Amino acid sequence: MGQALMEDQHHRHNPDSARAGKGGCKEVQYQMEMMRSLRHVNIDHLHVGWYQSTYYGSFVTRALLDSQFSYQHAIEESVVLIYDPIKTAQGSLSLKAYRLTPKLMEVCKEKDFSPEALKKGSITFEHMFEEVPIVIKNSHLINVLMWELEKKSAVADKHELLSLASSNHLGKTLQLLMDRVDEMSQDIVKYNTYMRNTSKQQQQKHQYQQRRQQENMQRQSRGEPPLPEEDLSKLFKPLQPPARMDSLLIAGQINTYCQNIKEFTAQNLGKLFMAQALQEYNS
Repeated sequence: MGQALMEDQHHRHNPDSARAGKGGCKEVQYQMEMMRSLRHVNIDHLHVGWYQSTYYGSFVTRALLDSQFSYQHAIEESVVLIYDPIKTAQGSLSLKAYRLTPKLMEVCKEKDFSPEALKKGSITFEHMFEEVPIVIKNSHLINVLMWELEKKSAVADKHELLSLASSNHLGKTLQLLMDRVDEMSQDIVKYNTYMRNTSKQQQQKHQYQQRRQQENMQRQSRGEPPLPEEDLSKLFKPLQPPARMDSLLIAGQINTYCQNIKEFTAQNLGKLFMAQALQEYNS
């Protein structure tokens, strides 16, 4: 399988479409102006993706899916960069790149998010996005500056290695997780209602066919012609199945929150065990 290498050199901010007005004409015009400006100063101006700032890992949404599909449909190698400023401010750089999987791209092209289509395409929340490895390279001047800043910084200014992270991050993530679980519960109730109604309709259809068959047998015994054929699809209109893409997105977001909580607690538990070992060693 071939691999593509992309070099991301510049980022630019797009105007907020909600503030700039409805429609995408102004946004497209702004992008074209930026491309021409970059070309005039001899800077690579190939559009290879976009980025989004998010908090607490809340990025698995329908809006991101639709936007990434548009970019990736136009340029196959397009990626979306997810940056978490809160986690980065706590000392851990949070920057990841994602692409839509080929299976999900095919489903999005067909615009069929029914349970049967997702099952046929083997689409689950684990197989919606694929993470692209990131390698960050700084210029030599930036490396020298960072080395000088690290050399000048006092030991007292550095964070303690065994200091625990703030519990506010964990509490907020748990609250967001509970909200998504509530949404998932409501979606499950809707889907179960659809399944019950479908089963009930199938039973009614089967009973109707049995009654017609018995009546035709009685008419045949009396020498009468059978009942005229009827279009059962008009009598029993198929129920519209609920779209399952939102459920997959909610499940994917729940999985992201769980991974963040797992990472957060693992780091703090490790620090607690090390602190306990040091205390026992000194006592």
